[in-house]
Amino acid sequence: MFDISLAGAAMAGLLSFFTPCILPMVPFYLSYMAGLSMSELTTEGEIAPGAQRRLVTSAIMFALGVTTIFMLMGMGATALGQAFAQWKQVLAYAGAGLLFVFGLHFLGVIRIGILYREARMESSAEPTTVIGAYLMGLAFGFGWTPCVGPALTAILMMAAGMGSLAQGAGLLAVYGLAMTAPFVVAALFARPFLGWMARNRRHLPKVEKAMGAMLILFAVLIATGSVNVISNWLIQAFPGFMNMG
Repeated sequence: MFDISLAGAAMAGLLSFFTPCILPMVPFYLSYMAGLSMSELTTEGEIAPGAQRRLVTSAIMFALGVTTIFMLMGMGATALGQAFAQWKQVLAYAGAGLLFVFGLHFLGVIRIGILYREARMESSAEPTTVIGAYLMGLAFGFGWTPCVGPALTAILMMAAGMGSLAQGAGLLAVYGLAMTAPFVVAALFARPFLGWMARNRRHLPKVEKAMGAMLILFAVLIATGSVNVISNWLIQAFPGFMNMG
């Protein structure tokens, strides 16, 4: 059955990747994980088979590392939600208010200075190894970035209302996989992807505004308890959704 929570998590993950504070970093991550210089990665011709294989494998392990951290966060949010069930409505209003402010920030209505800062744990492992790439993903997953932080907050608020730890972990797994899947696609088609980035960089502010609108929508859904109402409406309006999932 179609689940608006899972769809929202997937959309938030994709938008997180295409925001101005993540997408521009992709070429450097690809170069770092493949063990290639930027000039080698962007010049014409084929990437050496060994480097291409190393790049794709590293991207997959990096994605799994990031998603692992998000799943643990989802389980923690669900556990906290269950522990403070008697304060559920108050926490929902507080969280919705925070998301609404984040949304206004991305729409450009207000500007919050702290959201322009980025803190990341660094891994000392060699990223061109499988374990190194996974540890790099774990380090990235722990980080707070201007774009992922607000979107992740929205999904964690939804996870807090889940009935089991598995559901909370599953919701954040969807978010993490949706955010990191483009890394794997970029690794598979590194040079075409980098060319696409160069041509479409000017559209990144539009993605930022889309993120703002989505956060405000999440705020309204959480504050009004309308997530299930929207889901039921979608199922009635589009019966094909019944076959999804």
